Amino acid sequence: MGAKAMLPSYELGFYALVVTCAVLYSGSGIFEASRDSMNRKAFRDGIKPGWHYFGRKMDVADFEWVMWFTSFRNVIVFALSGHVLFGKICSMTVPQHRAVMYMIYGVLAVLGSMGLVYVMIILSHCLLLYSVALAKQKWLCYVAGLCCLASFKVEPFGSWQSGFVTGAFDLQDVLFYGGCTFTIMRCMSFALESSEKEEGIYSIFELLKYNFYLPFFFFGPVMTFDQFHAQVSTRELRRKDDEMKNIRVSALLHVGAIVAVDIFFHFFYILTLPSDLKFVNRLSDWSLAGLAYSNLVYDWVKAAVMFGVINTIARLDHLDPPQPPKCITMLYVFAETHFDRGINDWLCKYVYDHIGENHDNILKELVASISTFAITTLWLGPCELVYIWSLVNCFGLNFELWVQKFFQLGPFAKLEAKLSGAMSRRIRAAFGAVNFWAIVLYNILALNSLEFALLVTKRLLVMGFPVSTLSIWFITYCGVQLIKERERVLAIEEEEKGDKAKVE
Repeated sequence: MGAKAMLPSYELGFYALVVTCAVLYSGSGIFEASRDSMNRKAFRDGIKPGWHYFGRKMDVADFEWVMWFTSFRNVIVFALSGHVLFGKICSMTVPQHRAVMYMIYGVLAVLGSMGLVYVMIILSHCLLLYSVALAKQKWLCYVAGLCCLASFKVEPFGSWQSGFVTGAFDLQDVLFYGGCTFTIMRCMSFALESSEKEEGIYSIFELLKYNFYLPFFFFGPVMTFDQFHAQVSTRELRRKDDEMKNIRVSALLHVGAIVAVDIFFHFFYILTLPSDLKFVNRLSDWSLAGLAYSNLVYDWVKAAVMFGVINTIARLDHLDPPQPPKCITMLYVFAETHFDRGINDWLCKYVYDHIGENHDNILKELVASISTFAITTLWLGPCELVYIWSLVNCFGLNFELWVQKFFQLGPFAKLEAKLSGAMSRRIRAAFGAVNFWAIVLYNILALNSLEFALLVTKRLLVMGFPVSTLSIWFITYCGVQLIKERERVLAIEEEEKGDKAKVE
């Protein structure tokens, strides 16, 4: 109830004003802290020389971002540009064999960058999981796949396999574990889809075409085998209306995002500041809340840029890859919280939805979420911080359902039925605001550190109570109302499109 309820325009305008002022105020505090800490000895490793003519240094604490645009930049440009050119030639000349051409280019690119032994390790895991798929037993596919994944994520097995790869360069570990773990997820998808095939099994050649598609190989996203196979097997390659225009616009937006992040890192040291807890503890509650929130927004931007660039190339190859993650600013529900939509789609299809079914049963939901986060823990690499992150997010996901079921009980359902749609929406937004900060606090565990997450929680919920706690809660409530308004407009547009399609 209240999902499509409309609020007065002046009320929404007030919410927008409150959120805007709060963001500016919090941002000014982070900017001043960044300016004052630019030359601190404790930040020497995280802040490097940047724009001398503006008198600004740059936050370089994020290894991945620096890696992409320094040591890995030329490799990315060269390899992906070659793939785009090669893919265009294949699409024009032999569209029926383009998957084979993509595979050949991918194998050669992996061979040239990582060597023959690495390719042999990948092929051995592919062969093992293909052999398991022949039995057409799902449980066996899960066991074999998770054991293979554990062989890269659990020591000493991971180091033992990486030790076979000769040579040494800055990106060897990143490419080794990235390519291997994504390979296992793809092989498991292949095995599970083969188990459901009514007659026979897909050939190992199909698995190799699926696995060695270069744009997805090292960094994902994971596209499930059934989707990849159906899309890459299409012989008639046709573009939708304005598809190329949308691809160009998408590419320009990603370039703009890269430039924006580069500018942002020269004025806001959101990644380096949390490393010095003594300094951060001197910040105001508003600045601390903004710092925690900014870290999540940045991680979303990073994921959106990485997957967006890869997805743009995949769309040029006439594929429809998993979309970038939903912006953390638009989230107040644990079920929609993910930074890798490909892995999320994989987990939902083969684990979460498979066990939880329609997600109405509390016991099934608990088993489904525990199983999902157990596999996610293995995927991320088992360690104390990942255990805590998995535990709290699993709790948050189930707590949502518990609260929902509780308020669906007779007395509460009757009470809500008596309320207007607008009032019901306001009450739900108040609970959504609490959920929003639960998502923020639970996920900065993985993005920063346990100590920083505990500091933010203590300052906002204990030391800042009641003024800071209630103020930030109200501002978040205003933000959730703006999110709900956008969802309401999109829902109406979808209904209108559906009605129009029925008429036609």
